[in-house]
Amino acid sequence: MMRQDMVCEAVFDPATDGGRGTRLDVFWTARLAGEDVTRARVRAAIEEGRATVDGAVCRKPGTKLRGGEALGLRLPALSSETEAEAGALKLLHADTDVIVLDKPAGLTVHPAPGLPEGTLVNRLLYRFPQLRDMAGERPGIVHRLDKDTSGLLLVALTESARQALAADFAARRVRKTYLALVHGRPERDGGDIRLPIGRDPKHRAKMAVVAKGGREARSRWRLVWSAPDAAASLLEVDIFTGRTHQIRVHLAAIGHPIVGDAVYGASRQNDWKRRPGVLSGLATRQMLHAWKLSFTHPGTGETCAYRCPPPPDFWRLVLLLGRRCQRVGLVGMPGCGKSALLRVFEAAGYPVFSADAAVGRLYAPEGGGAHMLAGRFGEAALAPDGSVDKRWLLGRMLESEPFRREVMELVHPLVRAELDAFLEANATVRAAFAEVPLLFESGWPWREVADLVVGVRCSLGTRRERLTGGRGWDGDLADRMDGWQWPEEAKLAKCRFVVDNDGDRDALARQGREVLAGLAALRRGDAWDRLRWLRERGYAPGPGSVPWDAA
Repeated sequence: MMRQDMVCEAVFDPATDGGRGTRLDVFWTARLAGEDVTRARVRAAIEEGRATVDGAVCRKPGTKLRGGEALGLRLPALSSETEAEAGALKLLHADTDVIVLDKPAGLTVHPAPGLPEGTLVNRLLYRFPQLRDMAGERPGIVHRLDKDTSGLLLVALTESARQALAADFAARRVRKTYLALVHGRPERDGGDIRLPIGRDPKHRAKMAVVAKGGREARSRWRLVWSAPDAAASLLEVDIFTGRTHQIRVHLAAIGHPIVGDAVYGASRQNDWKRRPGVLSGLATRQMLHAWKLSFTHPGTGETCAYRCPPPPDFWRLVLLLGRRCQRVGLVGMPGCGKSALLRVFEAAGYPVFSADAAVGRLYAPEGGGAHMLAGRFGEAALAPDGSVDKRWLLGRMLESEPFRREVMELVHPLVRAELDAFLEANATVRAAFAEVPLLFESGWPWREVADLVVGVRCSLGTRRERLTGGRGWDGDLADRMDGWQWPEEAKLAKCRFVVDNDGDRDALARQGREVLAGLAALRRGDAWDRLRWLRERGYAPGPGSVPWDAA
């Protein structure tokens, strides 16, 4: 089939076409941006006498337009010398007029100077040789995706289909929705971004929101999910214009660049790479996916709508970001063996925290607790070495309930601060254990520091034997200490797991391993729940789904 010249006609309107004084070549380059026509090609056509202004031939690309001129331009057809190459195409639909495909990240859409091969167009020419009937180096391409953006792409197979789709894109009748994983958590649930985009005046290879000379650009976003630590959020983004790098530029402009985007979010991406754990090595490309596409079929006139879930590198990252440290509290009555069980968890490789050990640090010389108690009760609260005089403190607490409560009100916030620091330092691990004997009695909302609680119990006789032999407590002191806590039945009723510690160390270790297995099962269940949520909303493929022809 002989390729035909492109014949274009227009009337220059200063209000919408750049203002009075716009150059002729600049006008036609902007007008034909959707056709992938370069300015050099426009200039060459004008200089060859292929342009008219009010019916007269014009050979000067720099001719200034004032308004109302009737313009014409005839662009000669270009022959395509692009080589056909075999390669996988993930087709969702193909007929005689159009193709809808899922472009993988890392694949450039069309050849460019210095990149004549290895592109999507090369593969399309191999599978659909009729595309050679269209002119240019980008046959059938009616819109583009960045190399590292994945998702839905619409391709025309005939010149008439290409022209119809190009007109629909220009008239904004094609609807496109993207998924974007961005840094941080937006303060609002959504927004409409209307910021003009043009070349970055300082870095010409980049685009930017510009005050002058930019082209109208509009994006609308909706927040659909945020990570528990607010490190990243998932957005649905509708675009109403198709400017180069539009979503990447717009989201960076509102303070939430796309995860993995080293061009428009370099600082945030560098911070990401310094994160502890496996996440720092993920997001090696911008996490942007063309998710939904709706258009009018150029042959049948029917409305066609497609949705394509993102690839594994995208949805698995969302899945991992949704994982949070399983914070496990450990409680029990005095002498039941909480510390022994904590050592079992520590030996298994998990980070542990002991409130009793924290109090020991606080009561040491120069400790925060020693300083606070001395400031409130005077030097009598301190031993000669500057630490808290624990004998004096216990005696006063046994004598006066108001005194005991005041001490608790002073010390518990200090312990809570140490516990919070421990949990923050271990926010990326699978599970962390905190032995806090007064977790329920402290006055804290306990769910702020623990997702679930493990309880330890043993018979009263065994507890008393341990307290007498190990701590030197008599029965009266043990009774008083028990009285400062909730009844054992009330404590254990709030526990997800309960360990009986009347046996030996081996029995305790065995039960500890059973608790760890139960906790791991809960984590797996949570991961499946999150994956199910992603699948229900189309953010991840269904089990075993293969939504394309991979030939």
